[in-house]
Amino acid sequence: MTTKSLLLAATAAVFTLASAPFAFAGDITIKDPYLRVSGAMAKTAAAFMTIENAGAEDRLIDAHSDLSEKVELHTHKQNADGVMQMLHVEEGFAIPAGGSHALERGADHVMFLGLNSVPAEGDKITLVLTFEKAGEVTVEVPVDNTRAPAAGGMEHGKMDHGKMNHGAAPSN
Repeated sequence: MTTKSLLLAATAAVFTLASAPFAFAGDITIKDPYLRVSGAMAKTAAAFMTIENAGAEDRLIDAHSDLSEKVELHTHKQNADGVMQMLHVEEGFAIPAGGSHALERGADHVMFLGLNSVPAEGDKITLVLTFEKAGEVTVEVPVDNTRAPAAGGMEHGKMDHGKMNHGAAPSN
């Protein structure tokens, strides 16, 4: 390879990595992140992605963003009456060694409560994920309200959120 072609190949590789829809830190790679907002007056939003781990087992333990007053790790569980409920998962999500963990609709996800503003389709928000071992990973997450749920996924807006405060003013 000539010096010129090597330089062009290196430039193309850097550009491709810089524009790819993923983020990484240490052994953790975040792939295909996206955010859904339920409407123009929304008080909540949810982010979904695949977390890949090339190293030893790790755990996603926290998330934060300027988009909302509070960011929590959530999942869905069926209660005794057969109704799906969304729950805060304080211990976070295990990311297996050499494996991956999907955050997807109707399952584990990142929940934004008390939106400071409602992002529009195509906007990008900054989300910081905190892992026990890998530390912080900053992800640029595009708003994609048109994406269909994965096979078996549930519509977030049809969940019973129970007594969760989604950023509304507390009632007295």
